Formats: sequence, structure tokens, C-alpha cells
Amino acid sequence: MPTTGSVTNAATADYPTVVTADYVFGCMAGNGNTRTALEQCACSFDVVASLLPYERYIEASTFLSMGQVTGEKGVLFRTSAEAKAAIGDLRRAQAEAEIRCFD
Repeated sequence: MPTTGSVTNAATADYPTVVTADYVFGCMAGNGNTRTALEQCACSFDVVASLLPYERYIEASTFLSMGQVTGEKGVLFRTSAEAKAAIGDLRRAQAEAEIRCFD
């Protein structure tokens, strides 16, 4: 099976293209928008997708986004056990991707 980065393409099949592009564009913006950043960020996405099912990725992303809401409305998204677990899963996948894809 063909590979992208260090992970088989099957690992990312459940992720919609727009989610892949959003992740890679965001990653590239934080890493200099270079060709090297493109390769590293694509690799990073592949690693995250191989470690985290799409549903869990969306859950964690939603908690992170909603946790930025100020006041009492955002507290649930920052402090609940479910939010902490989902965000923790995403952070661990991102840390693994950092180790595998970035020098």
C-alpha cells in the first residue's frame, strides 16, 4: 500500500479532505509555510490520523474550540473529565507526530 509520510494512506481514509487540508495549512502557518513545513505537516497529520479516530479528533477539536469561550459557558469545555480525556488523546498524538516528523 502506498504511504504518505510514515503512515499508510488507509489510516487517513476516514478523515475528510477539508479536515486534512485545514490541519496541514494550520501547521504550515506555524512552521514557516515552506516546502519542508508542508512535508513535515503532512507527515504530522498522517501520524495523528493513525493514532486518533476521526470522531475522537473532532471531539477534541470541538472541546479545544469551545474551551476558548470566556466565562461560565466555556468552563464545561475546559474542565470536564470528558474534555480533558479527549484533549489529552489529541495532545499525545500530536506529540508523537512531533517526534516522528519534525527534526
